[in-house]
Amino acid sequence: MGDWTVDSNEVLCLSLVRASPDKEILTEDESYEDFRPTFTYPIYGEEEKIYGYRDLIIDLRFASGSLAQYLKIEYSEKLPSSSTVDDVEGTLKNFIPAGYYTDEAEFLTRVEKDATEFKPLGEKIFSYKRKIGPSKGKNKAFDSGEDLDENSDDVVVFEAYHTTWDTPGFREYHRLMQLFILLYIEAGSYIKEDEEGWEFVVLYERRRRRDGIPTYHFVGYSTLFPFFCFPDRVRMRLSQFVILPPYQHVGHGSALYTAIYRYVLDQSRIAELTVEDPAEAFEDLRDRNDLNMLLSHEKFITEALGCSKDERKLVKGKAKLGPPAEKGWVEKWRQDLKIAGRQFHRLVEMLVLKHLDFSDLKAFRAFRLQLKERLFKFNYEILAQMDKAERLEKLEETFQNVTQDYRRILAMI
Repeated sequence: MGDWTVDSNEVLCLSLVRASPDKEILTEDESYEDFRPTFTYPIYGEEEKIYGYRDLIIDLRFASGSLAQYLKIEYSEKLPSSSTVDDVEGTLKNFIPAGYYTDEAEFLTRVEKDATEFKPLGEKIFSYKRKIGPSKGKNKAFDSGEDLDENSDDVVVFEAYHTTWDTPGFREYHRLMQLFILLYIEAGSYIKEDEEGWEFVVLYERRRRRDGIPTYHFVGYSTLFPFFCFPDRVRMRLSQFVILPPYQHVGHGSALYTAIYRYVLDQSRIAELTVEDPAEAFEDLRDRNDLNMLLSHEKFITEALGCSKDERKLVKGKAKLGPPAEKGWVEKWRQDLKIAGRQFHRLVEMLVLKHLDFSDLKAFRAFRLQLKERLFKFNYEILAQMDKAERLEKLEETFQNVTQDYRRILAMI
């Protein structure tokens, strides 16, 4: 195979292409073209290899707002057609909608046209502002940028829009953006359009040109699915979540999660927000944002600590966090804040650990028992099969691992 085999992750080149007036206002730090996927195995197979070409480049471009697509396959040499030579374009065509551009001039004309005509679909539910340039506070609490002037040349506005299958034109738009799920979410897959109930939150950058015209550019999106929650509400499950590489590591993931969470809080029909099989990076993002939300919630933290939030210490006899945390109080706040059970109990445990006086052996023992009780219930089927000594040993080991991870997360906020 040798030189005729290439890594499909390396040769698939992605770009978010902007119109000429939109490129003029970009800074040197901003680049939205020539980035790579994380995964291509859903398209080109488990080994992520393409055979039969030398110097292969799969040039896949998207209009930055409308996501109209352009595809060009380039290579210096190709083996004679046979059953072993991979059909690069034919394979990719199974995953993108028909009608993509193959003429670069026609595509660029479409980009210029779409730049001023494209507008986000659905209902705007959230917005925030950012200064242009790298953010140094990606792990801090979400900041809406209220103090920033959106008319300033160095400030950009970001907006999140809620849509459903019933939103006019959204099915067609979704077919263009769903490829990013395969490319950036491990084990990601397309959702079925005939499966009713799906909801979406799509994040855009709104940029003002020098002539004052606003244009919109795709940043990322999340999919949500409602499940019945007795007696008359739904439990909203966050299923897919992706921020494109040019926008990663500067807080936009936290912003999109915040947009979704605040939307859930505002909807009386929704009982709580859950997450489907979160990846480790998303779990960290969720933990950071949920913790920061609780720490900034004046009423919650005052009741939790038994003192004003400025004192930030557990007051014996008054702190609802205990330890152990008062179960009825925990459940009331969990329901009010619409956070799933396991997640909220983890957050409470982290807050206890954060404020715990380790010289108080009685308090530490109460915390340890509280955490082990939850771990036992959560892992009951496995632990019940062990003898008592092995079970206690396993619980202690799990307790140590969990508290170590809690300290790692707390260090991020």
